Amino acid sequence: MNVKRLEGRIAVVTGGSRGIGRGIALRLAAEGALVAVHYGTRKDAAQETISAIEAAGGSAFAVGAELDALSGVDRLLQALDEELIRRTGSNQFDILVNNAGIGTSSSFEETSEEQFDRLFAVNVKAPFFLVQQSLGRLRDGGRIINISSGVTRIAYPHIMTYNLTKGALNTFTLHLAQLLGPRGITVNAVMPGIVDTDVNASWLHTPGGYKSAAEMSALGRVGEPSDIADIVAFAASPDGRWVTGQMIDATGGSHL
Repeated sequence: MNVKRLEGRIAVVTGGSRGIGRGIALRLAAEGALVAVHYGTRKDAAQETISAIEAAGGSAFAVGAELDALSGVDRLLQALDEELIRRTGSNQFDILVNNAGIGTSSSFEETSEEQFDRLFAVNVKAPFFLVQQSLGRLRDGGRIINISSGVTRIAYPHIMTYNLTKGALNTFTLHLAQLLGPRGITVNAVMPGIVDTDVNASWLHTPGGYKSAAEMSALGRVGEPSDIADIVAFAASPDGRWVTGQMIDATGGSHL
């Protein structure tokens, strides 16, 4: 019997149009959730994700907003409210996955103030205020999953500023779990390692790149979006009800 653990639930996945976010959106929809697929600029990619969800028998819709300023958070929530009210008669939802984020190729020495501020705006400020402004929309017993990174455990100073943003997200997770516990809302972070997405394709799919990345993992391979999505689906489901305030390592045992 195919039990859909998220039947009747509504999930919001930021950055849900590509990569890990797309994998998460597909997985939550497969579990029966109605999924709001957020995108920044790639509406076409969001529509491709929605088409894939619908082809598999699921339900989803797109919400677009760039999250490098608080006005983007406002636009996201306004679009979300309108679509949820149209579909369900309410703006309430059950699951928020803070996946949207940007990286950097600048070293510690080369990072400018502008780059620093933009990384923190998208990776930390946006999730902070998105959760803050969603507290009245998120149902009791809901789930918040923040997509962090294995670089909060593994030293990788070449992308220092990015690493700092994910460390902040872990701290946010811990304190938010304590704050929202009385409402039965769990808050966890999932920390991926190297995942085979278009973001990593430029170096991963080069001679020796994939092999080198695979050797970092105790399991001897590179992660796939579905590897991360399955962990998120557990945390989002009733099965994850007794897990909160945790940083779940999803690196495949990298650098143990």
